[in-house]
Formats: sequence, C-alpha cells, structure tokens
Amino acid sequence: MQEQIFFESPRLLLRSWKDSDIDAYIKMNLDPLVMQYFPQLVSAEETLTHIQKIKQHFEKFNFGLYALELKEEKCFIGFTGFSHPSFESFFTPCVEIGWRIDSSYWKRGLGTEAANACLYYGFQVLNFEKIFSFTSIHNTASEKLMQKIGMQKITEFDHPKLEASDFLCKHVLYQIQK
Repeated sequence: MQEQIFFESPRLLLRSWKDSDIDAYIKMNLDPLVMQYFPQLVSAEETLTHIQKIKQHFEKFNFGLYALELKEEKCFIGFTGFSHPSFESFFTPCVEIGWRIDSSYWKRGLGTEAANACLYYGFQVLNFEKIFSFTSIHNTASEKLMQKIGMQKITEFDHPKLEASDFLCKHVLYQIQK
C-alpha cells in the first residue's frame, strides 16, 4: 500500500501505515497500561498479523484504522479509525470507531482530536449513517472519550468473545448518527 495521508487535524496526520510504525506499535501492544482493558498483551507476531489485517481492510473498504502521526515530532503514536467488529451481536454488522494511543501521549487531548477528525471524515466523506463504539465498563477513559465526541450510550452488553466470568466481559455500547 502506497503511503497516503487521508486527513489531518491541527496536531495529527491520519495516514496509512508505514514500516517505520511497526516497532512502536509492537511496543504499544506490549505496554500493560495501553493493553489494560484487553484480554492480554499482544505479541510481536500477533501485532504484525494485526497490521496485515488493517492493510487488507483498507484494500477492501478504502477506510480503516489510520496511523496517527504527531506532526510536531513526526512520529507514530497509535491509531484511530474505523473497522467492522469480528463478532455477531444485536448491533452488528456495523462500523466501529476505535483508538489505541501510546501511553506516553495520553492526557493531551490527542485521542479526542483524532476521533473528532475521524467522525467528520466518516460522516462527510465516507457517508456513514451511524458509527458505534464499545469498550469494557471498566475503561472509563475510553468511555469519556466517546462522550466527548458526542456519542450516546445505548446499553451495556456481554462481549461474545469473552467468558461471562471474565472481568472484561461487560461492555458499554455507544452510537452517533450523521
């Protein structure tokens, strides 16, 4: 995939993935803070597989999880973008907005900035009618981000890929419409 800047925000480029992003993304996926609300840390091999899936999603749909580049530092700091959940539930199939940002860049408003830029792009350019987001009920930081970008809580649900006894099983579901 040729490098492409899809859109930008005041401090961020939302672009295609580059080979130079790989090491930073592997490091993020091995950071217990970043992965606190995921079932486990993601190995280097699993991270490489995930990057391939992201690239395949772009090839198939012409949108996906955009690499975030901090303009000032010219460095990869994570991703924000759209995907299709890989499980069946009462709200799928759907378009989901999601994010993952290196913990050293937290508490700067970058996640909110990137997500707002994505929503604008999703509604104005990609013509989505509605966008969903979900996370563990324990991930209050992501839930607050959903609220900041204007999403409304629909309900809570048990994630179908997690055991009912799993601490992370109960999720919140948010939605925003065009």
